[in-house]
Amino acid sequence: QVQLVESGGGLVQAGGSLRLSCAASGSISRFIVMGWYRQAPGKQRELVARITSGGTINYGDSVKGRFTISTDNARNTVYLQMNSLKPEDTAVYYCNTAVLAGIYWGQGTQVTVSS
Repeated sequence: QVQLVESGGGLVQAGGSLRLSCAASGSISRFIVMGWYRQAPGKQRELVARITSGGTINYGDSVKGRFTISTDNARNTVYLQMNSLKPEDTAVYYCNTAVLAGIYWGQGTQVTVSS
């Protein structure tokens, strides 16, 4: 069993920055992929950014150049640095990881960007 605990969400003005953190605990020896997804009201969950154990990174088109994903493997933690935030970035952000035992999701953290 893997537990994912997110932190760092909140309310920020447009143009501002936030950093999300996701700490993984439990039976995780090495992740296959860790990442962030988001879901805005009335919309489908979408990829924000993900990173594989080999270091391959993918970003959603709408966040390229503004968001940066990174990991601290020693702490089983993944970060999402979000800069130049826009009102359309408002959503619940979910941490996700895939390990040999399965795929796991965090409980989500709300990010609200005011105009």
